[in-house]
Amino acid sequence: MRAGLLGLAVLALAGCGGTTTITVTSTVTHTRTVTVTRPATTTTAPAASAACTAGNLQGSFDGVQGSAGAGQIVYQLKLTNTGASPCFVTGIPQVQLLGTTGNGLPTNASPEPGQPAAAKVSLAHGASATADAQFSPDVPGTGDSTSGRCQPTATVLRVTATGGGTLDAPIQPPTSVCEQGSMRFKPLVAASP
Repeated sequence: MRAGLLGLAVLALAGCGGTTTITVTSTVTHTRTVTVTRPATTTTAPAASAACTAGNLQGSFDGVQGSAGAGQIVYQLKLTNTGASPCFVTGIPQVQLLGTTGNGLPTNASPEPGQPAAAKVSLAHGASATADAQFSPDVPGTGDSTSGRCQPTATVLRVTATGGGTLDAPIQPPTSVCEQGSMRFKPLVAASP
């Protein structure tokens, strides 16, 4: 009898909902930062140790489109390394204007005021350097003719190369250079690709 009463008590407690179930959900976030370092790869042209000679260079001296105004114009000297080895150019070009028959014309090339110091410009095969020159093609100055052209038409700009020798750069279009051939040059810089 005692066992029967005990069974009834257990059933009574079980029917009363004596147990409670609770569900707990936890979210855990882990953040991991990974830094990957790769060595930088830089490709540079070999520095030229020898100055470009006239035999290594090809030149042109062309009018810059849209540069004419207030009696002035800009022409750009372009020197291209046609040699097999790298070489360098630097500074303000040393030049001489030549006329249609190859005769020397008055030439006075000087640095344009306020320009930075000349840098050494290394030229790999096929690379170029440029220098802009500003001058008056039609406004006579001291010593110029006041009737007709101020100076005879120049067709060639003879350039003395940094490493020696001279090369002839055709002038396109041919032009007079007034004020006894006065031109203000910027230093040679690497040409844009």
